[in-house]
Amino acid sequence: MSVQTEGTDTAGEPAVRKARVPAPPRGDGRGPGAPSRRHAAAPYLLLLPALLATAVLLGWPLVKNGMLSFQNLNPRQLIQHLTEWNGVDNYQEVLSGDDFWRVVGRSVVFTAANVVLIMVLGTLVGLLLARLGKKMRLLLMVGLVLAWAMPVIAATTVYQWLFAQRFGVVNWVLDKLGWHSMADHNWLQTQFSTFAVVTLLIVWQSIPFVAINLYAATTTIPKELYEAASLDGAGAWKGFTSVTLPFLRPFLYATTFLEVIWVFKSFAQIFAMNQGGPDHLTETLPIYAYVEGVGNQHFGVGAAISFLTILVLLAITSYYLRMVLKQEEDEL
Repeated sequence: MSVQTEGTDTAGEPAVRKARVPAPPRGDGRGPGAPSRRHAAAPYLLLLPALLATAVLLGWPLVKNGMLSFQNLNPRQLIQHLTEWNGVDNYQEVLSGDDFWRVVGRSVVFTAANVVLIMVLGTLVGLLLARLGKKMRLLLMVGLVLAWAMPVIAATTVYQWLFAQRFGVVNWVLDKLGWHSMADHNWLQTQFSTFAVVTLLIVWQSIPFVAINLYAATTTIPKELYEAASLDGAGAWKGFTSVTLPFLRPFLYATTFLEVIWVFKSFAQIFAMNQGGPDHLTETLPIYAYVEGVGNQHFGVGAAISFLTILVLLAITSYYLRMVLKQEEDEL
C-alpha cells in the first residue's frame, strides 16, 4: 500500500516517505531469493560420477550376464567364437532340477542363522561399548577394527589353521581339556561341522560393523531420557526397552538389511574353506553358480543360476523391507 511521499499534511506534520516492500519471488524461479536452475541441478551433477561408475561397473556386467544366461555357451562355443542362443533352456534346466531348490533352501537357512547371531552378538557388544570406560572402550574398539579390517582370505586361512585336523589349535585345546576323541577330529568332514566353522568365521567378521555402528547410535540418545526413566522407577531392562530400543530400531532395521545381503552373497569364506564340500553339501547359491559355470564350464547355466540368485535375494530383501515399512506404519 502506497502513502504520500512528499510535503506535509494539513496539520503541519511531515509526511511519511513511501515504504519500499520487496516484491515476492516469481513463480518461475527467477525472483529475488529463488534458487537458480544451476543450483537446483547441482546435487544431480554431483551424483552423476557415481551413477556413471555404477552403470559401468555393475550395470554393464549385469546386462552381459543376462545375455549369457540365454546362450548355450560351453568350451566349444568359446573356441570357435560361436554365439548360440537357446532361449530359456538354461532356466528350464536349472529350475526343473532338484539341486537348485535344495541349494536355495540351504542358502536361506544359512543366511538366517548367521544374521540372527550377528545382530544379537553385535548388539550386545555395542551396548557393552557404551557402558565401558574410555580406556577399555578404546582397547575393545581397536580389536574390533583389526578383526573387521582383516582380508577375507587371510581370515579364512587363519580359521583353517585353527581347525586343522592334525595340528589345529582347537583340537589341541579340546584334547588337553579331556576330549581326547577330538585330538584328530576333521571339522570339514560333515555338512554341519563345516557350516559351523564357516558361520563362526562370518559372525566374527561381521560383529565389528554392527557393534561400532550401534555404539555410535547410542551416543545420539539424550541422557535426560535415561534420567527421567530412572526417576519413574525403570530398571536396566525397562530403560533399554523404553529408551534405548526405540532410538536404535531404525539402525537395527538398516543393519539387518545390509547383513542379509552380505551373508547371502558370501563366497570367499565357503569356497576357500572347503570349496562347497563335502559332496557339495555346503554349496550356497554363489558357490553353486561358480561350480556349474566355471567349474563344469557350462557358462550359460552358471549365468542363469547367478541371475536367479539375484532374484532370490531381491525377493528376500523386498519381503523384509515390506515388513519393516508395515511396522513403521503401525507405530505411526
